[in-house]
Amino acid sequence: MKKYETLLKDLAPQKFNKSGVLWVSVLVIIILIGIIAYIDQIIKGQVVTNMRDYALWGIYISNFVFFVATSFVGAIVVAVLRLTKNEWRTPLVRIAEIITLACIIMAGITIMIDMARPDRLLNLFLYARMQSPITWDVIIIPTTIVISFLLLYYPLLPDLAILKNYYKKEQPKLSKWYGRLSLKWEGNKKQKSLQEKSIKIIALLIIPVGFMLQTIDAWLFSTTYRIGWDSTNMGAYFISGAFVAGVAALVVVVYIVRRTKKLENYITDFHFDKLGKLLALACLIYLYFNMNEYLIPAYTPSKGEEIHLTTLFTGSYSYLFWLVTIVGLILPIFFLIFKKGRKPFPIFIIGVVVVIGSWWKRYLIITPTLLHPFLPIQGVPETWHHYFPSMHEWLITIATLAMALLIITLLVRYLPVIPIQRTADEQALLETNKNAAL
Repeated sequence: MKKYETLLKDLAPQKFNKSGVLWVSVLVIIILIGIIAYIDQIIKGQVVTNMRDYALWGIYISNFVFFVATSFVGAIVVAVLRLTKNEWRTPLVRIAEIITLACIIMAGITIMIDMARPDRLLNLFLYARMQSPITWDVIIIPTTIVISFLLLYYPLLPDLAILKNYYKKEQPKLSKWYGRLSLKWEGNKKQKSLQEKSIKIIALLIIPVGFMLQTIDAWLFSTTYRIGWDSTNMGAYFISGAFVAGVAALVVVVYIVRRTKKLENYITDFHFDKLGKLLALACLIYLYFNMNEYLIPAYTPSKGEEIHLTTLFTGSYSYLFWLVTIVGLILPIFFLIFKKGRKPFPIFIIGVVVVIGSWWKRYLIITPTLLHPFLPIQGVPETWHHYFPSMHEWLITIATLAMALLIITLLVRYLPVIPIQRTADEQALLETNKNAAL
């Protein structure tokens, strides 16, 4: 344990302070309010929402797509950086793994919330039609949850064994839990070899699974032949958007974890500079696909597409559309080009703006399209011509976001967010190289 003494002082999980307890309490209250609203929705039916025959998906599916997009950070940051052996990834990968797991779990829960009859959930499996994109969505989400969990868990084994010994005297109950979770890790050559191979296989698996998850969602939209979704660009459009949402979420969480746990010596300005460049690249790619999605069709639109684009460019959704595009996508690229924009606090603000913009972007992808159905809206109440979420929808949606934050908070509380074993090995290697140079 002497080898890890200094690291454990900095990296071992600590109890919540007063701010942490308050934060968790607020999240729990929000979740409970959301649960009450959801129970009321089940009792009274979907009539408590503002979803009708036209806007039949609304905010719940917008939120689902956001969670799916944000979970993509596991494939892009964790898997790619692991496989390419980028050394600067060490303090960031576990946080990215936690975000991925929390978001994909909440994506699955959000789908169930959207169902008017959750008691019929089993029917999705019993009467699945393999030609339906929804069936593939049902298959790919649990698959991603399992792989994301393994990608977080396997690299944790050495650290869990270290924490088992660290808490043995002071907190024996906690030590016992860490011991059980460490799966009798001893750190011998056989275990290390098996762990390395396992992590490599999982990292290789999560990349195609991540791409499939984003693409299946895109197919689910594009196969409806609706104006705004009927595009061969949708797969790449969703993947590039997920790249943006995932990296931005990682920036925000990394900054908060760094500040609250005082990890400035481990997560440095260098790491934020790297993340800033990665986010700038993501935003540039997404901007290109946005041009493909909106600007190119504007030159030769069909009548239906012209109405849809007018709604976004100058109509009822124009303020939100341009705010999301300019403030949530173009301006971040501009600021991230400069080194000052990639400093910790500025990039944190940019990350928050991009995450918020990413959430509203999913709302814009879904709602305007649903309000332009195949046939003109006739003979229905005026309220059906428009859609804005009801109080029930907002409370439930905010509760799901709070639940994702609670999962992240609890995992950050009980797990070492920076790998202890790997950091110790890297420091030892650096010291050896210094001595060799002398």
